[in-house]
Amino acid sequence: MKKLFLLLPLFMCFGHILMAQKFGYIDTDYILSQMPEYKEAENEIEQLSKTWQSEIQQMYKEIEGMYNDLQAEEVLLTSEMKEERVAEIKTKEEEVKEYNSKVFGYEGLFFLKKKELMKPVLEKVFEAAEKVSKTNRLDFLFDKAADMVMIYTNPVHDYTDYVLEELGYGDENDTVK
Repeated sequence: MKKLFLLLPLFMCFGHILMAQKFGYIDTDYILSQMPEYKEAENEIEQLSKTWQSEIQQMYKEIEGMYNDLQAEEVLLTSEMKEERVAEIKTKEEEVKEYNSKVFGYEGLFFLKKKELMKPVLEKVFEAAEKVSKTNRLDFLFDKAADMVMIYTNPVHDYTDYVLEELGYGDENDTVK
């Protein structure tokens, strides 16, 4: 009994009893790579990106054609006509730059579409991770794939398979213990 009272201050901090905290980690990159809906969303995003890039390339080819036409006809044009054509080309260049920015710029169409397609998939992963954390009474669940640097990870604390199982993508041959 005397030993308990001597140790009690070590486990108390300003009137609160300190308890060991349980933690784990998951690898969201691996989890997402196992999800068909993530692959579908990635494919759709890639197709949209290619379509928009193709549109923009076509617009630049059109501008290049306008420059070539100007050079070919330059000797026949008055200085006023030449200035008019150059201004037209510059306007077209600005329109393409604006369109490119609208599509691929900060919070552009590409960003918004990617966010729209990925949100349901990521929510599904986070809900499963939360459920696994509560089931296993984890205080912290880290993402090994995130920017946080993990120098060493003990596989005992890896809950990736639990999350995959919760999502229904677990390996039937693998038994989680």
